[in-house]
Amino acid sequence: MAFYNKLSEVSAVSYPRLVAWCFRVKLHRIYSFHSYFTNSGPYYTYVLADEDGYKMELTVYGDYENFKGLEEEEEKWVEIFRVKVDRSGPGFQAVNSPFKLIGTRDTQVRLINPPVNDRVFMDFKNIHAIPHMSSKEQNCPIDTMGVVFNTEACFDLATPMMVFYIRDNIDSQIKCVATGEQAYAFWDGLEKMGRGQVIVALKMWRVRKHWNCSGPDDLSLETEGGISNFRFNPRLSEVEHFRQSLLNSDPYVKKYGLKVLCKTCCSNCYLTSSFS
Repeated sequence: MAFYNKLSEVSAVSYPRLVAWCFRVKLHRIYSFHSYFTNSGPYYTYVLADEDGYKMELTVYGDYENFKGLEEEEEKWVEIFRVKVDRSGPGFQAVNSPFKLIGTRDTQVRLINPPVNDRVFMDFKNIHAIPHMSSKEQNCPIDTMGVVFNTEACFDLATPMMVFYIRDNIDSQIKCVATGEQAYAFWDGLEKMGRGQVIVALKMWRVRKHWNCSGPDDLSLETEGGISNFRFNPRLSEVEHFRQSLLNSDPYVKKYGLKVLCKTCCSNCYLTSSFS
């Protein structure tokens, strides 16, 4: 049986040497970027998650043969051999880790088939807890979920925007802003859901603080380039628990039901509680 290192084992001891690590990780998120120094790209950053849920970035700055096609394999499990360890820079980071991995010509990547498991490694933050996050926590994108309401499409701007709010089961709420292609994707996805309350899971959205001269600073969640994503009514245990809490607490859901994707008939149905 192969021996695999844990991402949490990467430390200052391994920096900055090229070492023979062997990781078994899931490609939690993949997003592209262009180099402003060489005016080249696209290159890719991979947010990795090991079986313990520890996350770390792997960035590839070259068009290496060993990474060809890997950008199409999000949510797949892979083995990764021989990567360079580097320190994370200051400011906004995709993950809360002091180190990151750099893919080189020597790095080997192999898809694992069958996959290890189906965990999605989303760390949901409660909406009511977001205002109490530290500045350090706000330097990393967060995952959260809520019921969508008060949507507004602004597609006649230079940068298209989809503005909406989400609320939790205790009536805490926060403003969310999707921009660019993700604004159109959010609008299209929401339209397909039809009538009924919709739960959205936001994956790796950035917390933005807006100065308010008359009171506490306003907070919002915004998409951050290609790193942010969203899913309507995903089949996750956390979402199922949230849905059940809504059935017991949300007056709208009690009256009209909650839009879900039926597992038996593969069509959109309404889930209602005994109060409806």
